[in-house]
Amino acid sequence: MNSFPARNTTHGSSGHAALPEQPGAPTVPATLPDGWEQGSSGTIYDYIRVATFAIGPDGRIAQWSDRAAQFFGVPAAEAVGADPITAFIPRELWQRGRARLERILSGEEWVGTAPYRDLSGAESLAEVYAMPDSADGSATCLAVDLGRLRAIETDLAASEAVIGQTPTGFFLFDTDLKLQRVNAAFATGLGRTPAALQGLAPGDVFRPSDADRLLLALRKVLTGQEPVLDLRISGPARPGHGPAGRDDDQRTWAVSLYRLTAAGGRPIGVAGQVQDVTSRHIAEREAAGVRRSLALLNEASTHIGSTLDLETTAKELLDVIVPQFCDVATVDLYTALLTGDSSLTANPENGELRRVAVSSVVGNAPSVLGSERGGVRVAEAGGTLCYPPRSPHARALRTGRSVVPQPGPDPLLRSTLVVPLVARDQVLGLVQLSRAIGSEPFDAREVAIAEELVARAAVCVDNARLYRREHERALILQRSLLPPGNPAASGLEIARRYLPSNNNTEVGGDWFDVIPLPGSRTALVIGDVMGRGLRAAVAMGQLRTAVRTLAMLDLDPEEVLSALDEIARGLGNDDAEPDRAGAEVYLATCVYAVYDAVKQRCTFANAGHLPPVLLAPGERARMLDVPPGLPLGVGGEPFEEVTVDLPEGAVLGLYTDGLVESRKHQLDEGLKAFRTALTNGSDRLEELCDQVLDELNPHHGEDDIALLMAKVHALPAGSVGDWRLPPEPTSVARAREAACGWLLERGLDELVDTSELLVSELVTNALRHGRGEIRLRLLRDRTMVCEVWDDAYAQPRQRRAQETDEGGRGLQLVSLLAERWGSRRTPKGKIVWFELSL
Repeated sequence: MNSFPARNTTHGSSGHAALPEQPGAPTVPATLPDGWEQGSSGTIYDYIRVATFAIGPDGRIAQWSDRAAQFFGVPAAEAVGADPITAFIPRELWQRGRARLERILSGEEWVGTAPYRDLSGAESLAEVYAMPDSADGSATCLAVDLGRLRAIETDLAASEAVIGQTPTGFFLFDTDLKLQRVNAAFATGLGRTPAALQGLAPGDVFRPSDADRLLLALRKVLTGQEPVLDLRISGPARPGHGPAGRDDDQRTWAVSLYRLTAAGGRPIGVAGQVQDVTSRHIAEREAAGVRRSLALLNEASTHIGSTLDLETTAKELLDVIVPQFCDVATVDLYTALLTGDSSLTANPENGELRRVAVSSVVGNAPSVLGSERGGVRVAEAGGTLCYPPRSPHARALRTGRSVVPQPGPDPLLRSTLVVPLVARDQVLGLVQLSRAIGSEPFDAREVAIAEELVARAAVCVDNARLYRREHERALILQRSLLPPGNPAASGLEIARRYLPSNNNTEVGGDWFDVIPLPGSRTALVIGDVMGRGLRAAVAMGQLRTAVRTLAMLDLDPEEVLSALDEIARGLGNDDAEPDRAGAEVYLATCVYAVYDAVKQRCTFANAGHLPPVLLAPGERARMLDVPPGLPLGVGGEPFEEVTVDLPEGAVLGLYTDGLVESRKHQLDEGLKAFRTALTNGSDRLEELCDQVLDELNPHHGEDDIALLMAKVHALPAGSVGDWRLPPEPTSVARAREAACGWLLERGLDELVDTSELLVSELVTNALRHGRGEIRLRLLRDRTMVCEVWDDAYAQPRQRRAQETDEGGRGLQLVSLLAERWGSRRTPKGKIVWFELSL
């Protein structure tokens, strides 16, 4: 039966009652019965080429649809009335095609393949379904492009093979994000059947967190964004089988999502490929753990041990491991180690430890940070504690090995690790590390990492301990070589300060000294040995001792520095010539000043040191113009002296370079700041010293600082008696009479007899062994000093007189009765003196 309506053969009809989508078909009602709907995009015709046409009883084309026109490339106006054999069949097949067409028109239904040629001459193969109409001898034909059909068939077969046979999981979600199809591999991985998964949403298959992530990714892909690759989803391998939470039941899948589109780009769903990457995930996690461990060790190498301070080193260790490695950590060190005691104990029953560092990201973890002990909480850094003998901590201290205690009652902590600090086979303390609930417990690899971290920190702690011990010893040595307290000086108020450097480096060679000299004179000394460390401190001590020895010889300042220069050149190597290559060279700077309280005059000599500062009353502080000279140990140049009169109330300042110079501040800036601080400072000498240090030390502190300040106070009136006597015998009596009268006037009656005898001896010696005018001077200060001057250069020498000698016992008598006595040279002769206590 012909399904085409009768039409004029001169007009092509492109419609058919059974094919409502064809143009030219009868109008379709707007309302169709259930199951029927208007044709739209997304039909099978979007994927295969189909043509419908009708052949009349005369063997000519009677009907030609629009799809036929697209299929063959011939419009209906040209096709209707044409011979289909000659128009579309290759010439060599015309005879066979004509025979087949005659059988069809005679009523034989036929399905088969037939070659055809389109308008361009290209030949293809089509599958034809010919349906004859025996009533009028016509036939309706349906042609399908066989090449396109075979390609679709191949694609479907390949898809079925891939989805059905591959071990990789596949699934298809429709536009409502419901599972439309899954393969057996995907269903098996979830412990279900493919039929049981159809129609389920992501939330019905995966855990809520993973389902939300998958749902978000599906929506992104479906709305036209790029494919989502390697989305990690985890879950139990077989839900409902085995205890939940076991690691061997947990699987990890990598999901890649791709958008499925129909012809014209219309989305029809999302396809997903699922691969079980549990082993790879575990390997990646382990590799990431190894990388984190290596990074942690690398950070520890660069961060721990940046200083030689014990507490700082302990804090640096905790900065590295919290929170990167653990959540709570403490460092406990033996108290003996912190006090510098070299005899550390490894017996936890007797060894007291001090908590030097604490770090935590947990709000409250009492079992780790400490507990109540004697009513005092020891959790904070600085508290002391002793672990019970049978505790894991005591075992770690005894054995020197790490201990993993059993989880305690603290609900916040899951795992704890105790690692002893061991360096050079000596236990120094321990480090306790803990992880909070929700973190993984320490495994064997992490225990090894913790031991390596603590071992590196232990070496740094031990280095800091050894340095602290040596530093303390050097400081003790250095301080022992400095004068204790505020030394007394005639006519001077003395204030001094010594401050070690702030940066915990080695000790320096700064020193100062105040040396009382005969005749109400005082030697003020300040110096700095170049270099740092124990050698510099020892060299400083040797030079200070030499200065004191030379000062007692009552040499001039320039002579003292010349002798010191020779001594410094000989300090380098006792077994080597000073000029020989390889001999160690000691260089030092020094200012040596002698102040005469009677004359209020000070004589300076400088060996490469910073110039003294003078603050006169009513004036601004200024630098004294003292020739600097060469440092001690260089040799080759003499030193010069400069004499300066000091008024009442003047302040003299001697200092080392650590006070006025640093890497951040130029010397000129420091000297200016020093002068300003002196000018604006207090009238009280001690307060002035503190103000100077407060003003300058915060800006420097990189080097040791020595500061020696002296304020001039004139001797009280009547403190000096001075007489000049002719070189004649009567001068002895006159000297005794003058001395006794001077002492009686000042209420020093108890000294009269002794002084009378000793003055007589010294004046007699001046008459017998000297020449020129004799000068007698009495000085009253902390002691009573008697000086006898003459013009002879020969120094008196005490000797033991024989029983038969008539003389030679005068100096023995002076030595027995006086506190001390001596002689010194003057430009024109000598002075012989003695002292008596008041």
